[in-house]
Amino acid sequence: MRIIDLHCYPGTQEWILCQGPYVDALAKYWNRGWTAKTEDEVIREFTDAGVEALLVALDLETTIKTPPVTNEYVHAMWKRHPKRVIQAWGALEPAKGEVAMAQAKKAVRELGLIGFHFHPIMQHFAANDRRYYPLFELIASLGAAVMIDVGTTGMGAGMPGGMGARIRHAHPSAIDDLAADFPKLKIIMAHPGWPWVDETTAVALHKGNVYWEMSGWAPKYFPAQLKVDMRTRLQDKIMFGSDYPSLPYARILKEWQELGYPDAVMEKIFHGNAERVLGL
Repeated sequence: MRIIDLHCYPGTQEWILCQGPYVDALAKYWNRGWTAKTEDEVIREFTDAGVEALLVALDLETTIKTPPVTNEYVHAMWKRHPKRVIQAWGALEPAKGEVAMAQAKKAVRELGLIGFHFHPIMQHFAANDRRYYPLFELIASLGAAVMIDVGTTGMGAGMPGGMGARIRHAHPSAIDDLAADFPKLKIIMAHPGWPWVDETTAVALHKGNVYWEMSGWAPKYFPAQLKVDMRTRLQDKIMFGSDYPSLPYARILKEWQELGYPDAVMEKIFHGNAERVLGL
């Protein structure tokens, strides 16, 4: 069965450096080494798992002052390994204003990226902040999609004050507003949305332009009602993502299979919905 992984970070030294003061805390949060891999090692892990990856750029420059993993970086890695990396999400910092607008145009028109990933908690903004609507209006006009984190994050978890990050910025109500205000914009919610799983479910069901990928969680820990909904009323909305390298592929794929979903449902989650919605 084809497996499209919508949420893969590069895992290289550049990506580690982008996380600045959060590296040690993330290693503790995930209970595994949070160290850089070579590009060849990353591609080998994708290959061994049998996944076709979409890389995710990361830009936290205005909040933690680290060098970003740029749109050009993920584009170049994609083009070096087109059989295993099939697309990439760019990163934009809304607070960069006109710079972000110019980056969006280049990423779509010149680099051909599928869209943009946003990390509201770490970028210190909510997706329904009207100050940044011109950026989302531009993205929609470019025909690009967005992937926006919902729910809490391991970044800052356990650190004093969360290093200034606020989990409320990733509440699904912000997606509800954004989807209502930009009905032609394809929106992928990233992660299960805990502790607001039921509210995230409601947004996915209500808004026809909103979809949902389940990266960053071991499937056996998905809430019970979510496990039921994914095989029934959400089956045309759910897509596969790993949040690589957060959890080992062997564990993630094994636990997805242990959910016992019919093959027809798994086909939609692992590749069919992404093919239909994003043209992959």
